[in-house]
Amino acid sequence: MANFVLVHGAWHGGWCWQRVTLALQQQGHRVHAVTLTGLGERAHLLAPSITLDTHIDDVISAIEVEELHDVILAVHSYAGMIGTAVADRLGKHLKHLVYVDAVVPKPGESWSSTQSAATQQQRLSAAQASTRFSFPPPDPEVFGLHDADHAWVKRRQTPHPGNTYQAPLDFDVQRVAAIPRTFVNCTQPALATIEPSRLRVKDPKFWDGAWLPNSKVVELKTGHDPMISDPAGLTRILLDCAA
Repeated sequence: MANFVLVHGAWHGGWCWQRVTLALQQQGHRVHAVTLTGLGERAHLLAPSITLDTHIDDVISAIEVEELHDVILAVHSYAGMIGTAVADRLGKHLKHLVYVDAVVPKPGESWSSTQSAATQQQRLSAAQASTRFSFPPPDPEVFGLHDADHAWVKRRQTPHPGNTYQAPLDFDVQRVAAIPRTFVNCTQPALATIEPSRLRVKDPKFWDGAWLPNSKVVELKTGHDPMISDPAGLTRILLDCAA
């Protein structure tokens, strides 16, 4: 039996992993789909006080309280920031870190660092105009979702806490690089804001050369929400990482 911890990206919640969670549980594995503070069923807690550290603590607490070891930690999109921090601070509990079409930062960067100035301005302006300093979700069409999947995600998405956006993350690349890592590259359609990370994970100079050893890239020909659009494909990758 393997221990999986699944962490959603911006605007989502633990709900987005339902299909993958069921598939893993049916094979006898232990699965925890964390919902970050202020999102999903915890949207009533949305507040300006929520920071990147709040979300990092959400995941660390879940691992510690459940007394999990040899964890396969899968982090989606924005949660690449969180997975990197957990690997740095709680690496002894991890067996494998899976970046699911996720942000892969450099030390000192924020989630916003790799995004265009226009995107940054749009999100910050939206947050400043909101009552709880948050920015609204995009149309799920940008994630390659259509029909019933599109409708399911659209009605479940919630605004994202704005003070997670520009918070810098400091970490030791050697500690993170010591953990086996997989980057799941979702290519059809490829979400533009993840493109810098797609390039980084193939760059032998990234993290001063520490990234490429002990890492691999796996392609899924689906959109940015593979846990919804290709749960079987993503489940296979996660099971491979647990082997």
